[in-house]
Amino acid sequence: MDIEIKRKHPMLKKYGWWMAAGAAVIAAVVWAVVSSGTSTYEAKADTMVIGEVTEGLFNDYIRINGRIETGMMVQISALETGIVESKVKEEGAMVSPGDVILVLRNPGLRQQILDSESQLAERQNMLRDTELAMEKERLQIKQDLLAARTDLNRKRRLATQQTELYNERLTSREDYLKACEDYELARENMELLQSRQRQDSLYRSVQLGMMRESLQNMRENFALVRQRADNLNIRASHAGQLGSLNAELGQNIGAGQQVGQINILDNYKLAVQIDEHYIDRVSAGLQGCARRGGKEIPVTVSKVYPEVSEGHFRADLTIDGELPANPRVGQTYPVDLMLGESAGAVLVPKGSFFQSTGGKWIYVIAPDGRSATRREISIGRQNPQFYEVTSGLEPGERVIISSYNNYGDVDKIIIDK
Repeated sequence: MDIEIKRKHPMLKKYGWWMAAGAAVIAAVVWAVVSSGTSTYEAKADTMVIGEVTEGLFNDYIRINGRIETGMMVQISALETGIVESKVKEEGAMVSPGDVILVLRNPGLRQQILDSESQLAERQNMLRDTELAMEKERLQIKQDLLAARTDLNRKRRLATQQTELYNERLTSREDYLKACEDYELARENMELLQSRQRQDSLYRSVQLGMMRESLQNMRENFALVRQRADNLNIRASHAGQLGSLNAELGQNIGAGQQVGQINILDNYKLAVQIDEHYIDRVSAGLQGCARRGGKEIPVTVSKVYPEVSEGHFRADLTIDGELPANPRVGQTYPVDLMLGESAGAVLVPKGSFFQSTGGKWIYVIAPDGRSATRREISIGRQNPQFYEVTSGLEPGERVIISSYNNYGDVDKIIIDK
């Protein structure tokens, strides 16, 4: 029996060997990939940001925002309880020492002032009446003394005459004794009036002193009450800008209650919030530079607050240069704060890859630009522009610095041009 022999297709006859060889290569590549466990991801070149590894000077600084605050703020508090009757100044107004900001009303204090005035007037009238009575008494005693002294002198002369006459037996014994007794009575009366004058003078001095002291105390108390009334006018204690005023018409304000603040405008500072990552590296004395309107302003860390809130800590910066004209409290200034000395380093541009890898690895692009391979690296310091690479990369290499969120954890990325 004859056997039919099939003829080969012309294409297979012509290209069969090459097709077989290609299939073998593809199979070898697939086997190599599968056997090595390498995972890949294909990505468009225009979806990624590529940066070049360089060697240069690493400036160890951070960029933060500083808010203008006054270096000194004076609190405004009410000294007396009262109801807000009028607002003389509004927030933002410039004030001088003694300027009235708020006027309070206190009916009870007003009545106390009226009562104090009445008591003071009554005590003054009482003192005046007492002084008049004592002066009248003093004059009366003085008049009595004059009369007593005259009487004493007369009776002394009479007693002397009667003594001489009696010695010459020219007068009776009775007249002599009567003259001596009258003289002795006048002398004792004179001594009594003199003693009364001394005691009255001492009493009058003590009594008037006590009354005058009491009156002075009343005057001082009245002055204090009047001062309390004046304290219903809440005044500025310093020159500056009225930063806030927390009071409304009809509001009841208690003694000691804070109602506002005055910003002292000749002493500004920058208040900043810094990521807690840098808390061990920021200390008083660090210097930096603030920028506003194309002008650089040197600043220095003056105070670091130890409390951490929501991942940030606070610091105050003194302003060592001149601020632009008319600075406003609350304005924001970008600040570059130097954390250390500049030094040479291998640098990688900042990018979103850091959030995906934590800086532990990066995709390095092959020389032909068609793929990128995952490589372990170590990153040290960072600033707003660069990461400092301590190992894993060489200057001149190119890396993917955009986000890796779409790549997962693949080992290799095929770059589709």
